[in-house]
Amino acid sequence: MATVLVVEDDPFVRSALIRHLTDTGHAVRSVGTALEALREVAQVGCDLVILDLGLPDLDGSEALKMIRGLTNVPVIISTARDDEAEIVRLLNDGADDYLVKPFSGEHLSARMSAVLRRLGGGAAPVSQVLRVGGLAIDLQRREASLDGRALDLTRREFDLLAFLAARPGVVVPRKEILAEVWRQTYGGDQTIDVHLSWLRRKLGETASNPRYLHTVRGVGVRLEASGQAAGPGPVPVERLT
Repeated sequence: MATVLVVEDDPFVRSALIRHLTDTGHAVRSVGTALEALREVAQVGCDLVILDLGLPDLDGSEALKMIRGLTNVPVIISTARDDEAEIVRLLNDGADDYLVKPFSGEHLSARMSAVLRRLGGGAAPVSQVLRVGGLAIDLQRREASLDGRALDLTRREFDLLAFLAARPGVVVPRKEILAEVWRQTYGGDQTIDVHLSWLRRKLGETASNPRYLHTVRGVGVRLEASGQAAGPGPVPVERLT
């Protein structure tokens, strides 16, 4: 499966895309502006970008050109515009495919598979495993291990750990954790704290002596192996044959 960056400012569309992509085994990061998208692509990287055109800070077509100046990562345009001339222009500017809203999750999955298969030259699918220090998180199997030992995680604990592991070394604000993991837009700090406490216990660490889960007071949470520099982000580690 792939690491997907969703660039969408509509919270409802964004949540629906995240839910579908997560349910189908992909690692998902999401942002709501073009500048955030450029930062993610440049600093963290991903396997595929789903790019909305109607962004608040910069038109998606301009964002596409800027992304192309940074990387050749495949980009699927998500747009309400169905003008043929504009679609042709976007494809000529570097988009790999496009979808006209509204579209189904199944339609999106099919387009993603086609793009990744085409760019991968027909290679076998890649098993996506996130690795941070001794942590290994298999997104497709929904299994996690620490130093080779399987971790017994609840569904929400796994989602929280995978969400943070997809952004190694990045301080993730609590509001973003709440929105992306719990699908809530307000409240819930106590819920996050409780799940972090449970995760720490299973990782064999404490808040005062963290090995992986580092709390930045008043800001958010960072997942990073103590004593190690932040890695480049999730990477495919094996091919299924």
